[in-house]
Parts: sequence; structure tokens; C-alpha cells
Amino acid sequence: MNAAPLSPCDTLIRAGTLVTQDGQRRVLTDAGLAVKAGLVTAVGPWAELAATPAGRTLDLSADIVLPGLVNAHTHAPMTVFRGLEDDLPLMEWLTEHIWPAEGRLSEEIVAVGTALACAEMLASGTTAFCDMYLFERTVASTASDIGIRAVLGEGVFDTPTPSTPTQERAFEKVDELIAYCASRPLLRPCLVAHSVYATNHPALLRLDRIARDNGLTLTLHAAETATETALCLERFGKRPIAVLEELDLTHPGLLVAHAVDVTQEEIELMAARGVAVAHNPRSNMKLASGMAPVKAQRAAGVTVGLGTDGAASNNALNMFAEMGAAALLGKVREMDPTVLPAQAVLDMATVDSARAVGWPELGSLAPGSPADLTALRGGLPHLQPLNNPVSHLAYAANGGDVRLTMVAGSVLYEDGRFTSFDYPALLREMNSVRKWLAGA
Repeated sequence: MNAAPLSPCDTLIRAGTLVTQDGQRRVLTDAGLAVKAGLVTAVGPWAELAATPAGRTLDLSADIVLPGLVNAHTHAPMTVFRGLEDDLPLMEWLTEHIWPAEGRLSEEIVAVGTALACAEMLASGTTAFCDMYLFERTVASTASDIGIRAVLGEGVFDTPTPSTPTQERAFEKVDELIAYCASRPLLRPCLVAHSVYATNHPALLRLDRIARDNGLTLTLHAAETATETALCLERFGKRPIAVLEELDLTHPGLLVAHAVDVTQEEIELMAARGVAVAHNPRSNMKLASGMAPVKAQRAAGVTVGLGTDGAASNNALNMFAEMGAAALLGKVREMDPTVLPAQAVLDMATVDSARAVGWPELGSLAPGSPADLTALRGGLPHLQPLNNPVSHLAYAANGGDVRLTMVAGSVLYEDGRFTSFDYPALLREMNSVRKWLAGA
């Protein structure tokens, strides 16, 4: 039993079922959890914690409580492009539709898109996300105002963007974002290149130096499709992972998004170098990018987190759906029903994603861990009978089952209501977004 002495706490939670994701992966029935100053201070049977003096008690005794999910790869503002163009190959989708639409982006649109993404993530149990996009200082301030946790990086490209007319300005924005996040404990900066084919290699090396000097994560898209591999072979004479190795970028702190078209040799290299992967199964399936060899990656020792990608290519930011997709796709790829069991995909969405994005304190509920959690309505028909809570989280639950989400001890979403911003006002702004998309 990990319960501390009954010292006063800010919030005392009674959980019908508590999926801790601690080192022992304990699942407790009729459990208690104490929170003080944004941290978990005690976990144990309710009978032993019930007398803890508390400023507030949350009765979740009919519910399933688990750590907040960690989205290891997304582009939050892209919620504004949801449903804009679907059912196209990746490069056609990007070059003919998404990139032209992004050319008209503004800080105002990015703020609205980010707020919508944060609302969607909180309402579906995600408490932290790793974001790579444009106008990331605006993404950061929006996330900070709402109170969600985020790892954020301004994308550096070869070409001008609406956010950065020159690459040098992009690097200035990188420095500004690092400074902005320094005084905000719920935010952490990361370094972002789009890819080895859309960010020139001197810029990649410069980003890597900044990341290493500051102990930050460097993330980029790599080995997403066979088309990308062919492009890299034509341009550089090497496959994407080999390009990263040649540049000495394959080291702990590198987070590769997708890693679909990788060989066993490349997987072993990533494992040996400490490179992490963000797996995005629903986006990969929708764009027909392929089936990532997640079984082989995990078996080799690669840390594989789980991400949604952006809402333009998914089209949701629902990590419960991503868990189910990861498990099922992994089994079909290997034609083996034992591959990626429920506990594995829950790990990917919590502790493994946390490690992948460089925030290993997240993803579990144990004394000393951040008080980031979510609660699902345990009495829903598709979550009964509660024979195996972990199985239900992977195969039966969905984001709409969430009734409460807490970040750093603060309840940000409860029973359909957001506590830190005006969601009805945000909905009204969607009319302006639709007009903007239409070019009005």
C-alpha cells in the first residue's frame, strides 16, 4: 500500500476503479487518491484514505479513473481543416490542399483552432499533447490559458510560412517560444523540423544543437510513406532514417513521427540510439501510408508512444479511438491476435508517450506524480460487466465516455462543461472559421 499518512490535501478522490499505470500496473477497486499542489500525494484503498482532510472531495465511485492520456504527435490548430479534404494520397493531400490552405493562416485562426483542439482533447481524456505547427507561440498561450499540458515547437521549413517569412525568423521564433515556456510549468518547448526533405540539413543540425544544449526533444516526420522513402533515395541517396543517422541526429531526445516505412535494421538502429517513435495508426490508415511495424519496434526496445496526428488527417483527436486502432492494426499487420494486447496500447497512450515526448513524470498515478487524470462513466452499457478494466479501456471505451478531466490538480472538464474557457463562445467562432475556409 502506497498511501501516505493522512495529511491534509486539496482534493480527495474516491474511484470505483483506479487504473494506476504505476510500476506494478496496479488496478485498484474502491480506491482513494489524494492531490495537493498539483501532485498525487497518496494512493490506496478508500477505507484507508477516507478520513484524509480535504478541501474538496470528488465522488467518482461509479467510475473508472486512469492517468490522463498523452498525445505524442499532433498539429492542434489543424482542427480548422477537419473535413476540408479527405480520401487522398498524402503528398497530393498536402501539396494541393493543405499547404495552400495553410498559406492563409493567421494568429487568430490558429488561436481558435488550438482552443477547439484543447476542448476536444480534454473532453476525451487527453491531458498533455506534443504539438508541431506554425504560430506556436499562439498555440502555447492558448494552451496556457486553458490549463492543459503541452510540449510545443515552431516548425522550421525551407520555404516561407505565414508564421515565418524567412528561416532565420523561424529560428527567432524558436528562441521566443523557449523563453515563453520557461516560466510556465505546464508548457515545455521542443524543436521541430518538418522532415529531412522539407527542412534543409544545416537547419536540422542547428535545431539539433539547440535541442542538445537545452535538454529538449527534437521531433520531425520521418519514414511516413514509401513515397517519402523514394523521394529521399532520389534526393540524398539514402532512406530517411539513414539520412538522420548520417547527420548524427539519431540519439536520445529524437522523436520520430510515424516510422511506418522502416526496415528491421533501421528499427535496431533507432533502439540502439535511443530514438523514440510516435505511432499514428488512424492517420496512417486514412492516408494509406502503411502499417507501422510496432511489434518489431517495441521488441527491439524502441519507446513507441501514441499520437493522433492532426484533425485534418484523422479526423479526430480521440486517444481512446487511437488505442483501439493501434491494437487492431498491429494484430492484422502481423496476422497474430496476441500482438499489442490491451495493456501494451494503454502503456503507449500513457507512460510510453510521456517518455517519448520527454516528460516521463506523466502517464501514471502514484505518489509524487502530476495529478493529471481522467474519469470514464463506469456504468455505461458497453463498459459492463467490468471483468477487465484495461481491456475495456483499449477495446470498448471511447472519448465520449469521459465525465471528468483534471490537469495538475485542476478540473478542466466535468460532465460536459469546461471550467477554464467559454466553450459556447468558441462554438460561435466556428462560423467565422467556415467563412475563412471558403475564402469569404
